[in-house]
Formats: sequence, C-alpha cells, structure tokens
Amino acid sequence: MVPFLNFNDMAENIYMEYQFIVEPVQPVSDILIAQLGEVGFESFVEEETGVLAYIQKGDWREDILDGVSILKNTDFKIAYEAKEIEQENWNATWEQNFQPILVNDVCMVRAPFHEKKEIAYDIIIEPKMSFGTGHHETTHMMLQHILHLDLEDKTVLDMGCGTGVLAILASKRGAKKIDAIDIDNWCYLNSLENVERNFTDNVKVYEGDASLLTEQKYDIVIANINRNILLGDIPKYGNCLNRNGILLVSGFYTEDLELITDKCAEVGLRFEKNLEKNNWVAAKYVF
Repeated sequence: MVPFLNFNDMAENIYMEYQFIVEPVQPVSDILIAQLGEVGFESFVEEETGVLAYIQKGDWREDILDGVSILKNTDFKIAYEAKEIEQENWNATWEQNFQPILVNDVCMVRAPFHEKKEIAYDIIIEPKMSFGTGHHETTHMMLQHILHLDLEDKTVLDMGCGTGVLAILASKRGAKKIDAIDIDNWCYLNSLENVERNFTDNVKVYEGDASLLTEQKYDIVIANINRNILLGDIPKYGNCLNRNGILLVSGFYTEDLELITDKCAEVGLRFEKNLEKNNWVAAKYVF
C-alpha cells in the first residue's frame, strides 16, 4: 500500500496566481479554464466572479497568455491580475471551495471533511491541485456514463485520471482491474492517495501518457482530456480495446463532436450516444 501523501511536506514551489474576473461568468469560465490548461496552468479555483488559475513559476513565461484566444474575444469581458505566491496550505483553499456533489442520486463525491451519507457509491476525494472532482461538467458526465455501464469483471483504462475519481467509481462498480494514467506528477500522486483512501486496491496508477500503452488490452477505455490529445491518441485507445469494447471520451465542446467521431470511425469505433452540459460533451463509442 502507498502511504498517505502529505503535500505540505513536499518541496516548496513558487507559483504564479492569476485572478480572472469574467463577464458572463458562464460559459466563459469553463472555456477559459480549458484554454489555460492547454498552455500549462495546472490548477483552478472557480469563484463567483471568475477563476483563480495557478502555474508553477518554472513553467511560466511572460507571454503565457498569448495562446489563450478567449482573452481576445470582444464579446466577453475578462480582466486579470497576476502575482507570485508560495505553495502554502493548499488544503485550506480547497476546503473553502470544494463542496460535495451528487450524481444520479446514487454516487456522492466528497472530501474527507464532509459528512458521510448512506449512498450506493461514496467516493472520498482529496483534490489537492488535481483536476477531476466531479464539479466540472466533463467529469460529472463521465461519472454518469460509468453509472450506466456493466463493469462487473471488466478491465478498465482511465487516461488523464486527474484525482482518480473515474477509476475509483469503476472499481466500486465491479471492474476487476483498472489502470489509471496521468502525465502530471500532482495528479499521479493525488490519485495514489485517493485510491488508498477509497480502498480500491485493484486500481494501479502510473505517471505518463499514451506511450505507456503497448500490449495491454481493456474492455473499457475512459479518457477525459482535451480535443487535441484525444485526436492524437484515439488510435492508441482503439488498439488496446478488446472486441466489443467501449470508449468514453470527454474534455471537448459540442462543435468538436464530429471531429472526434470521425477519428473514432477511422479505427472502427462506432458512435453510440453522448451527453451534453454547458456546451461540453461526453461521448460513448463501441467496437
């Protein structure tokens, strides 16, 4: 078993904090978060007026926002200011902003400090600086997809696992073996902690990307990442799916669904259905 990790014991890092004030808050905040993630920002706190975004000083550059196209969109108002901060007491920040969520009335995702309730699937997540608590539309919809699947004795791959919440639910739903992969070290470490916290010993967590996929075969592949990575990696997902396997993908917008579907069709995956929420999509494909 991996011991619980105390992030406050890790080496201190310097972060850049950007406070964005946006109008209208939605859907602009969601689009902004997605684009900031693509240029290197690694954690976010949603506020009533917008978003706090964080990036390690070592990954920051003065032109970091040049690739964030929504900042140039004159249909929205986005103001921001940046400051340098120490990595101090992240738990306190998360505790102020992380509220429990309920999915389909049968799955609760909560932090350790929230009261436990009688429910079919109780998932405890200490989000730290990782993405994937169920609050974002993409994670919420992927949880919904998983709740409708027969996972008994299935093998599952969770790509871009974030906090590990999707892999943990797959385990609780009866999957026999789950591999969870994330390229981000924070997410890797956080997933290790959350897997142990939920007693889901059949979830194995790895740090890396789709290059780790070689000879493995899975009944179900879950990938909640972003459009560009999905387009590049879908052939690898298809290659590691068993016959009659299922691919669940999210992290892209409604207007990108056709691109994703076309790429899936190239590797023999047939579109079955999708969920939509605030212009975000979570789609299901089958062999």
